[in-house]
Amino acid sequence: MKTTHILSLALFSALGKASYPASEPKGHHFVAPKADDSRSPCPGLNALANHGFLPRSGKNIDLIMVQTAAAEAHNFRTDVLTTAFQQAVDFKLSTTGNYSTINLEDLKKHDTIEIDGSLSRNDFYFGDDLHFDPLIWATVAKSLSLYNLSGEGGLYITVEMAARARAARVADAIKANPTFNASENEQQGSPGTTALWLTTLWDHSLNKTHKDWTSSWFEFERIPYLLGYKKPSVQTTPMFLGAMVQAIKSVPV
Repeated sequence: MKTTHILSLALFSALGKASYPASEPKGHHFVAPKADDSRSPCPGLNALANHGFLPRSGKNIDLIMVQTAAAEAHNFRTDVLTTAFQQAVDFKLSTTGNYSTINLEDLKKHDTIEIDGSLSRNDFYFGDDLHFDPLIWATVAKSLSLYNLSGEGGLYITVEMAARARAARVADAIKANPTFNASENEQQGSPGTTALWLTTLWDHSLNKTHKDWTSSWFEFERIPYLLGYKKPSVQTTPMFLGAMVQAIKSVPV
């Protein structure tokens, strides 16, 4: 599985470099986390830390840091992630000694912000809801036809494809996990997290996203600058994110 991912990204990188004068922003080159760095179950936050938009240590992060990082990297309006950060505060997830700050790993606490049916992590019931799980991701990648560039969507992923992949992952999790928690938090959070990753990687010129960008972001927690990603000129607002959530929920599955 790992070899397949590396070969896939190498192919995507070759395509990207042939098509774009791509580079990583100055001061925000990708660096894989060190063993003592803190990382979360969220690929997006991890990618922001891996590129230095958040502290590369992943530690002692406050709301302003999250707002600034998402704005600088992805042109998110500063209030888009406020509610999610406030949830971490309200759930008292912080282990920093200061509830206004978090270490990224604090977000792994089950059924708070972290939920069953993650697209890239296994459920808490199976022992590790923090780290990327290639077997879980393989099922989602198959649903997205991620490595088949002549398959559904070609080079791209639509809202409909992402919505069906999310629903398939949740269905698999329900079958496998006898303690699957279909709480209101999960029912809202699952389409919400799919909306968030789509919004983060959204190509407004195409009204869809790219398979290679998705692979880079989920599998390596790397913002796909070298594959042609650029900070969008269209700002992401809570209204846009909410519309994406509704679009995902409206897809028949």
